[in-house]
Amino acid sequence: MTDVHARNLELQLQWYGEPLGDRFRRLLARLGLSQAQLAGVLGLSAPMLSQLMSGQRAKISNPTVLSRLLQLEAMVGESGWDSLPPAEQERRLEGIRAAQRSTLTVDQGSPAEAPAPGDPVVAIQSLLRDVASAADLQGAAELLEAQYPDLAEALRVLGAGRTQEARAYYARVTANR
Repeated sequence: MTDVHARNLELQLQWYGEPLGDRFRRLLARLGLSQAQLAGVLGLSAPMLSQLMSGQRAKISNPTVLSRLLQLEAMVGESGWDSLPPAEQERRLEGIRAAQRSTLTVDQGSPAEAPAPGDPVVAIQSLLRDVASAADLQGAAELLEAQYPDLAEALRVLGAGRTQEARAYYARVTANR
């Protein structure tokens, strides 16, 4: 494994609670789908799914794709999933494939996705990353910089920065209140 792959897998662990390959493999096994079929349900290309699984890429950059992943995990985790007729399972998969909801509307019951109780930094990061990509947050920060530098810094650090940096920033800001 290259250093880049190892770093990407470590970032996935930090951002998603575990490597994405583990999460995708569980879904593949549970649903009996091929990687290409799962990619279609999630709204990814098959090569992108493969890159995320292997650690060639670290992040699901599209919030809609992340929303679909969370919805799919919640759906197959329901106790009655296995007893549903195959046609109903397929109908529900199609519903997720067609979903355009933001991750803000998804029940985040998975402990791997839910922010740690009492950790406002992770909650803020999660919220910001649910509504915009890191590039969009950086762009918004650049637009705000001249007139609202403190807000621009908050977007850069909390929205697009690493959790460790965000915690230091949050501690500094809340200590100065």
